[in-house]
Formats: sequence, structure tokens, C-alpha cells
Amino acid sequence: MAAILREIKNQIHGELIQRLDLKRMTVSRIGTNELQQKARETIRSIIAEVRRNQKLPAGIDPARLEKEIYDEAMRLGPLEDFLADEAITEIMVNGPGQVFVERNGRIELTGQTFMDDESVLGVIERIVAPIGRRIDESQPYVDARLPDGSRVNAIISPLSLIGPCITIRKFSKRALTVDDFIAFGTWTRSAAEFLRLCVIMRKNIVVAGGTGSGKTTLLNVLSGFIPPTDRIVTIEDAAELRLVQPHVIRLEARPPNIEGRGAITIRDLVRNALRMRPDRIIVGECRGGESLDMLQAMNTGHDGSLTTVHANSPRDVISRLETMVLMSGLELPSRAIREQIASAIDLVVHESRLSDGSRKVTCISEVVGLEGLQIVMQDLFEFKQTGVDEKGKVLGSFMPTGAVPTFFEHIKSRGLHLDPAIFDPSKQGGDA
Repeated sequence: MAAILREIKNQIHGELIQRLDLKRMTVSRIGTNELQQKARETIRSIIAEVRRNQKLPAGIDPARLEKEIYDEAMRLGPLEDFLADEAITEIMVNGPGQVFVERNGRIELTGQTFMDDESVLGVIERIVAPIGRRIDESQPYVDARLPDGSRVNAIISPLSLIGPCITIRKFSKRALTVDDFIAFGTWTRSAAEFLRLCVIMRKNIVVAGGTGSGKTTLLNVLSGFIPPTDRIVTIEDAAELRLVQPHVIRLEARPPNIEGRGAITIRDLVRNALRMRPDRIIVGECRGGESLDMLQAMNTGHDGSLTTVHANSPRDVISRLETMVLMSGLELPSRAIREQIASAIDLVVHESRLSDGSRKVTCISEVVGLEGLQIVMQDLFEFKQTGVDEKGKVLGSFMPTGAVPTFFEHIKSRGLHLDPAIFDPSKQGGDA
């Protein structure tokens, strides 16, 4: 049945391309309402002809067939349904024959496929062309975003040996909240209240974690604690943060043009942001030399700034930052780099994607200072896994370690209230 359906779809798709001359048409022309309406009418007409000349097999819905062909020719093909499904957070196209999705934290192979490499390339072109990006043999990979903010990476031959590949990290239609995180088990109410006060007190915070752990989402929630009176500058490779405060300037890096010129990097934007009188700077992710500029900003009056770093543990953040500072091109001694880190960063919040697909804050650590050549950290809260239930759900508790932050007295001196019992393991019930 699947082979017959594929053959019929190929037949109708080929006829549609020929009648509307789609291969010679620009992406901007394909996007016009007039052509889209004409395409729908043409597909309907071709399906009617097929039904007259060769009866459609039982079980094939003409309306569904029309939609699938239209999506593949004019939109994003079989990806359209996945983009509309709110339970799906990531879409992975491995050549024309495989489409995987992450649904509720689990990766699964779908039954959807593309007709051929050209169909996948067409989808990629429809994604990148409207935002002025390109992909071809001389530039065989590209980062882009969809109109709803979803992040897209595409890579083609000769770099991809299995055909064109697309990875889409979907942008949630609704920004998650503190209460959402509590309901999901991402963190506890005590931890959330502690971090809220830390943001209000202008502590510099680094959110760390691996790929797909939810760093940007957590960064967005933490940014929501910033008072509405602050002037905030956000800097990202691809704009994802959704701050609701009234005084926010959003900056986005720019890749090079076709001639390889005109690139504006995260580092360029961090330096420019310092001239924009920001109260706080939020960098979507530090991954290179901009780490030095970010640390210097945190050390020179821009307290309360936030960023994310790809790292496997809070202590790994320190070594990652040291390496990235060296990528700035300045040959600084190790002690000078560590002094910058120790004086700039107050907290590291580490998030992980667990084996059951859930995302949890697994550690909140304070950077205490520098002793000799070593940066001293203390864990304030940590998630301790106790097992896995019969359905594969990870069991455990997010608990205080017993350590009290060195700035606890400052919380009281600022007129803020935080119950010291939240740092006492014996007074906490634990949250799975």
C-alpha cells in the first residue's frame, strides 16, 4: 500500500511541477498567495483526473493526499504536521528516507519520508531564502530559523553522505514559567525562590548543560526575574529569548554573505552592547572569545548578567571558560584568567537531560573565590537519582547539600527574605 501511495504521489507531484513550472520559479514567487491558491486548484484537478483514469486504492483519502502533495511542493512537506504538534520539540531529517522526532523527551522514528533528495533540498531552500541565507556546494551547511523562531540547521552533499539533512529545534508557542518548571519536576519551589532572589540581587549566573538539556529555556525563565526597571541587552546567534520586560534590546549575530564578508559575531555584539548603557547583558551562549568580554562586563558594573555554557558539570564550566578565554587571542596567564572567572561569576546552574527524556536542574553551585590557583566552588542544591521505575521514569530528589551561600547575610541586608531552612537537608522533604 505504501509503495502504491508513493507512486501516486510522485505522479501527481511531477505533473504539478510541470504544469506550474515550479522548478524555474523563485522561492519568493512560490510564497505568493496567488500561486499557492493556483497550486491547490491544480493538485485538486490532477487528483480528479487520476481518480477518473485509475481508481484510487481503498484507504487513500483524497483530501489527505491533496494536503501532503501541497505541503511537499509549496511548504515544508511532511514536516508541517510535526511543526504543528506541540508535543514534538525536535525534528531530525536524515536524508529523504528517515524523519525522527523528539516527542515528550523521547526520540522516535516516524513513518514520514520525502520523495527524494530534491524534495528535501526544496524544503531547505524555502526555509533559508526568505532570511537571506544560502546553501550550495560551496556553502554546504547553514543555520537559520523559521518565522515562529524555531532553530534550523541544514547540511547537504558533499558533507552529508546520506543526502540533505535538517535539524529543527522547535520554538515553544508559549514561554515556560516558574510554575511549569515546578510541575515538570525541573526544579523545586525552594530552588526557584533562591534563584529569583539571586537575580534580583544582581548575581552573575551561568546556566550550563549538554546539548538539548534546556539551557536556553532555563535562561529565559531566569531572565524573567529581572526587574522591569532594568535596561537589558540580549545577544544571540539565533534569537530565541522572549523577555517580557519593557526595556529590552535584542541583538542577533549575522553570518557572512555570499562573498564571505559582513559577518557580525557574538563578540562584536558584546563589545557594542557595552556602549549601549545596559544594566544587564544576557548572552544566549558563550562558545568562544566573547567569553572574555562577557567576564569583563560582569566585572565592570554589569552585575546581574546571565549566559549559558556547554559543559558537563558546574566545575567543567570553569575549565571551559578558561579555554574559551584563550580563544580571544590574548595570551593571559592562567591565574589572571581564573581571577576574572572567580570575581565575575557568582552561580552556576547545571541542567541535564536524563535517560527518561526529562530535563532537570541537577546542581546549583556557588563560585566562592580563588584559593591559590584553584577556583573554589560549593554545591548548594543537587539532584540525587535513586532509581528508575517500571516505566523508565527517573526517580530522585532535588535537595540542599547543607552548604549556605556566602552571600546569605547580604540577602537580609537588602531587605529580602529567604528562609534559611531551605539549605537544611533535614528540613526538606525532597522533590522527585
